[in-house]
Amino acid sequence: MRRRQQPPLPKRHGLDPARLRLPEDGAWATIRDHLVERLPRVDPARIDELLHEGGIVDLDGPIAPDAPYVPGGAVWFHRDLPEEKTVPFEIGIVYRDDDILIADKPHFLSTIPRGQHILQTALVRLRQELELPDLIPAHRLDRVTAGLVLFVVNPARRGAYQTMFHKRLVHKEYEAIARFDPELELPRTVVSRIVKERQVLKAYEEPGEPNAETYIELAEHRDGLGRYRLRPRTGRTHQLRLHMNRLGVPILGDDFYPDLTDKPVDDYTRPLQLLAAVLEFTDPITRQPRRFETRRTLQAWDDPAGWAHGV
Repeated sequence: MRRRQQPPLPKRHGLDPARLRLPEDGAWATIRDHLVERLPRVDPARIDELLHEGGIVDLDGPIAPDAPYVPGGAVWFHRDLPEEKTVPFEIGIVYRDDDILIADKPHFLSTIPRGQHILQTALVRLRQELELPDLIPAHRLDRVTAGLVLFVVNPARRGAYQTMFHKRLVHKEYEAIARFDPELELPRTVVSRIVKERQVLKAYEEPGEPNAETYIELAEHRDGLGRYRLRPRTGRTHQLRLHMNRLGVPILGDDFYPDLTDKPVDDYTRPLQLLAAVLEFTDPITRQPRRFETRRTLQAWDDPAGWAHGV
């Protein structure tokens, strides 16, 4: 297996520098000219500033502002970060050893950097707070979903744990709160074909060969609400939310299904009432059975009035 080239810049805020490979063909006179064309969203003045500061480097060190273009080479630099508001919730730690860490992620915190969420993500915060620069997730949860995420501490074990999820060898259980429908026959297995297009917020179901399967049962109900237990056999984007909506009981706090609502990114009221509650698997290293359970609960079940009023 080909080893990944070690970046010549250290991590910053728990993040590796960006790497750009310089194309073999091109008529640029300098690396600076290429970067101005390659990075149209970056002000050329900012590129000049980084070059003068020594913030753009190759394997030999900082690149001079007039350094000639080198076909097939590579440069590294740290991208400017977007302004982010602090997500005011702590990440719980359910378990940690030399190989893995089981985090109990809060609602509203992305698992990994993406788009406008960079520093305020579970990965970056854990890398910084626990001084674990090589930490990497074996899988991920949606930003609005709370609960268990398995992170790999030891880089040598990364493939073993990630493969577990790719091969669907991990038993997952979720809890969800939604309207109670006495006419809905449960338990049942929901099977459908789910499609998620790039740059489109919502996924959708369409006719065709099924690619998503969820077992859904009602754990209990009271005062018009149901607490549902969901066991997905597949991991399609927004699968649980779509399947609950398909049954006519969309998850409380869902801003996508059935209707897309424009909720500000820093509005932390009435979170999606979906919780990754259990991870269970045979450890690929020790071969021992493992079971982890969340310490979180869902507010709409514990305090329906408080959840409804955003308290």
